[in-house]
Amino acid sequence: MIRIALYQPDIPQNTGTLLRLGACLDISLDIIGPAGFTLSDKALRRAGMDYLDQANMSLHVSWDAFRRSSAAGAGRIVLLTTRSDLPYTDFRFQKDDILLLGRESAGVPDSVHDSAAARIVIPMRAGARSLNMALAAAMVAGEALRQLAGLDA
Repeated sequence: MIRIALYQPDIPQNTGTLLRLGACLDISLDIIGPAGFTLSDKALRRAGMDYLDQANMSLHVSWDAFRRSSAAGAGRIVLLTTRSDLPYTDFRFQKDDILLLGRESAGVPDSVHDSAAARIVIPMRAGARSLNMALAAAMVAGEALRQLAGLDA
C-alpha cells in the first residue's frame, strides 16, 4: 500500500502524529534525515502515544540513501507541494505511491521537487500559505486509501 515519506522533518509532534496515523491505517512511514529532532524526543513520543511500537518506520540518513532504498524503488514519489496546480482529489493514486512531504520550515529543495514523479496540491483559499504537515498528509492519505479501497467501510 501507500507510504508516507517525510523529508527532513522539523517538528517532532507532526512526525509523532504521522507515526500514529500510520500505525492506525497500516501506512509505512519513511523519515529522511537529517531531522530537526531525535527519535527519543519527548514531543514525538507524546504525539505518537503508545502507537509508536506499532508503527512501521524506516529511517534514511539522507535523500540519496532514501532513493537507494527498496522503499523508494517500489513506487512513484508523489510530492505534496504548494507549487502545483493539480488538486490531490483529481490525482489518480496507485497502490505503491509514496506521499512525500517536505520540511515544515522550508519544503523540499528544487532537486527533490524536480525528481518527484507527480506533484499535487491541497487547494486552499487565497492568501493561505499552507496547512500543518500532519493534517495535509492525513487528508491526502485518506483520499489515496479511498481511491484504492484501502479503508474498511
